[in-house]
Amino acid sequence: MAKQVWQGGNMLYPLPAVMVSCANEAGERDIVTVAWAGTVCTNPPMLSISLRPERHSYHIVRESGEFVVNLVTARLQRACDWCGVRSGRDYDKWEECRLTPAPAATLELAPAIEQSPVSVECRVRDVLELGSHHMFLADVTAVQVEESLLDERGRLDLARAGLTAYSHGEYFELGRRLGTFGYSVRKRAARGRRR
Repeated sequence: MAKQVWQGGNMLYPLPAVMVSCANEAGERDIVTVAWAGTVCTNPPMLSISLRPERHSYHIVRESGEFVVNLVTARLQRACDWCGVRSGRDYDKWEECRLTPAPAATLELAPAIEQSPVSVECRVRDVLELGSHHMFLADVTAVQVEESLLDERGRLDLARAGLTAYSHGEYFELGRRLGTFGYSVRKRAARGRRR
């Protein structure tokens, strides 16, 4: 298969497009859409988001030291896109998108988005000023999960949520399972006893 070599760039796709909610002591609150978000560590649980310093939400997160990463479903996708192209300087995104702030369990200022099926509460550990974006490295302090996403054993079944992903300027709904972690090396179940 022939390939072209391009100049270095961000081509790690697909990504979760998440809605990050934040607030500060001055009473400012905002929702910003972030595609530069990811898992950093399991123990302790950590994640990161990267924001441009000129974004309205940047100073809110920097000042408060906390934020909530809200996963996006197909039902929330329009609001997610809207919050990514409009500024909190000009609009109350909560009101415009008819979203409801919900209290965080472990944070003082940043609310969760009630309509999101999974809200990950985060406290900033460090800020890395990397260039166009600054990365907020954060400890996960709690996760709020919609009960309808729990299976009969109480395990999280995210496939029920209808989550979306962002890939090179487009949004896609996730849905078809290809396997589970480790399926490629699991032994096949015996198809009956050999005699």
